[in-house]
Amino acid sequence: MERSLRAGRLATFVYFTLNGFLLGMWIVHIPGIEQRAGIGHALLGWLLLLLGAGAFTGMQVAGPLTDRFGARTVVPLGAALCSAAVLLPGLATDAWTLGGALLVLGVGNGCLDVSMNAHAVQVERGYGRPVMSAFHAAFSIGGVLAALAGARALDRGWSPAVTLGTVAVAGLVVAAVTAPALLRPDKTTAPAPATDTAPVHSAPGAPTRRRTPQRIWVLAALAFMVMLSEGVANDWSVLHLRDVLDAPASTAALAYGAFATAMTVGRFLTDRVAARFGPAAVLRYGAATAALGLTTAALSPSMPLALLGWTVFGAGLSGCVPQLFSAAGHADQDAAATNVSRVAGLGYLGMLAGPAVIGPLTRLVPLNVTLFLPVAFCVTAACAAGILRPRPAVAARTPEVEPV
Repeated sequence: MERSLRAGRLATFVYFTLNGFLLGMWIVHIPGIEQRAGIGHALLGWLLLLLGAGAFTGMQVAGPLTDRFGARTVVPLGAALCSAAVLLPGLATDAWTLGGALLVLGVGNGCLDVSMNAHAVQVERGYGRPVMSAFHAAFSIGGVLAALAGARALDRGWSPAVTLGTVAVAGLVVAAVTAPALLRPDKTTAPAPATDTAPVHSAPGAPTRRRTPQRIWVLAALAFMVMLSEGVANDWSVLHLRDVLDAPASTAALAYGAFATAMTVGRFLTDRVAARFGPAAVLRYGAATAALGLTTAALSPSMPLALLGWTVFGAGLSGCVPQLFSAAGHADQDAAATNVSRVAGLGYLGMLAGPAVIGPLTRLVPLNVTLFLPVAFCVTAACAAGILRPRPAVAARTPEVEPV
């Protein structure tokens, strides 16, 4: 079992890296794809909403499927769908075909995202200690590899269709080769969850339904706030230095680089911190640190101090989302993937909403002042971190009966 657990952990690293690489390759080729489709930035912005809608849909579909058939089945299928779909934007010739391509890519990404996080929870349960954050760091590493590989392909003059086609084939091979190492479904390794969640039973012979517990929705709301804050950094950190502090373009680019690097390093370190101090401490002090870092960046009169603020912001946020995903997956072993899909889905919407919310706010107040919205969300997450504390066992109770 120990050997298979190690193999399962390695396979999870591979799928997280693959997911980051596939999305990164799409991002690197956005300018070329935009030009081939003959659209402008404004229309592209609207089409990207289809990518988000597809991802949200894929997450909600993959959650129940993973709970029913196991991550060992759904993860490779999600990876194969995401790999094949990454080619489609490179073939798009107009707004309609690009919109359809992004919708399919989003569905593939959502399916892979939820199923591999559910498998990560299974691996973490087997190890009996936190290992989730390192998997999320592997996703970031995949993005870095995509940036390097994409730059090399562009330098050689490869078209998006050729590059993304090559990536699609490679992704399909990786998905197939890695699949046998995934863990088999195991319904016996964890005790019944001590939460307020219970399956909703119906009359004999009728199908059983599960209600999503209130605690999962609280975790989802926190994921929305934290990932909205992350989305703000992804899209507005560079503009903050350039527009507020008049930094040169090359210097302004360092803001996102500092944030992303701190996020990646922090995620590799978070598991040890969580094992020693607990996930509640990681969320509480991580979110508080993020709030302090972003406040420093927003109020900074100088570029070095602003860069330090964005770095601290990334370091603080780095471990927050993995703790929320892990808590959702461990809340109920029989509905782990479904619960993760709720938290990841709402969190993903938050990441998309962040840039969209900040933009209109800049018409009312300066950009650096709008950054206090994610600061407020980080403070809220820090105050609500107690939701991650281990819950004492509760006496069994007779669940409600509802007709289906």
